[in-house]
Amino acid sequence: MPGGTTPPRPVRLSVLDILGLGLVGIRTRKARTVLSALGISLGLATMIVVTAIPASSQRALLERLSALGTDMLRVQPQPGHDPPVALPAESLAMTGRIGPVTAVSAVANTHAEVHRSDRYDRADYTGLSVLAAKSDLLPLINGRVAAGRFLDRGSGDFPTAVLGSVAAARLGFPGIEPDAPAPQILIDHSWFTVVGVLERTPLSPDIDRSVLVGWNPARAELGFDGRPTVIYVKAEEEHIEAVSQVLPATVHPELPGMVTVSRPSDALTAKQQTRSTFSALFLGLALVALLVGGVGIANTMVISVIERRREIGLRRALGASRGQIRLQFLTESVVLSTLGGLAGTAFGVLAALAYAAFHQWPVVVPLPVLTAGLSATVLVGALAGVYPSVRASRLSPTEALGASA
Repeated sequence: MPGGTTPPRPVRLSVLDILGLGLVGIRTRKARTVLSALGISLGLATMIVVTAIPASSQRALLERLSALGTDMLRVQPQPGHDPPVALPAESLAMTGRIGPVTAVSAVANTHAEVHRSDRYDRADYTGLSVLAAKSDLLPLINGRVAAGRFLDRGSGDFPTAVLGSVAAARLGFPGIEPDAPAPQILIDHSWFTVVGVLERTPLSPDIDRSVLVGWNPARAELGFDGRPTVIYVKAEEEHIEAVSQVLPATVHPELPGMVTVSRPSDALTAKQQTRSTFSALFLGLALVALLVGGVGIANTMVISVIERRREIGLRRALGASRGQIRLQFLTESVVLSTLGGLAGTAFGVLAALAYAAFHQWPVVVPLPVLTAGLSATVLVGALAGVYPSVRASRLSPTEALGASA
């Protein structure tokens, strides 16, 4: 160089200096900052909500299934056959001999009609089933008595009845008063005393619509032949699949193909899976919202470069390098998206907490979603700031100062 002088080198900026320069545009344009970050916030908040709510719902369902019993199987003949397939009377005892089976009970359809009193129209049919039930049925279906008591050995040989929740409402007996005379109902041509009302049984909705009578009174009063219609089986949970495979041949050795074995808890699980399908759709919409928020930030940064050309030219004239200019605007874009991401995380978590509390679910906010969401917002902010930062760095001092004059 002439005269032995060297060109001035740009001052190296520290991380705090770069962060301070990146915050200049955010501090001076607060309204635009809020609106730009809003798109990112809504996208991330939606992403958190549509993952946290199904997770909380699934946890609540799993807890509910565990309480109700995921170790229960339901065995019954295949419907639609004429004449109907009947299970052998000894099938209950044969089922109890399976090694991993811990408990077994049954109900049987007596095909009797039930009415509130003897003063009824012959055309008036309540649509309720009268089931003969074993006295040990209630623990197997995880049922609970809402009022009165269940069929027991003391009353099992007498004409007593227990009403399911729907049956009790239709017959007009919502409860049993302890000090009042026990109500009676007419089943076919015999009077039965109502001794209890059950709570709703989620895994056995047919019980809700039934009137349960003792096994022996059903034989004596209703002509019941002692052949079960539905057998409920509880087995060790780790062997539940193996038990389900041997049950048809055990219950009906002559016609095992005419016997179906189901796991009632699977219906609730399938319902949860359907709900998860819709959650995937909403998650896709959340990602689109996040992308739209990134486009909004890019637009804001481009406008910011145009409006701040004088500042860019002045900094370039004072010795700032192109790399420092790029870093300034890229930092501003990343900070803007990070602020939006933090706000969106807070909104999403609060919304998920409120929704779970309203439905009395356990609160589950997946940590990987929070981490991935915040990382995605930073990445979107970086990508959104690439073009504006490169454009700003390419402005020469004379061009930038001349355009703003």
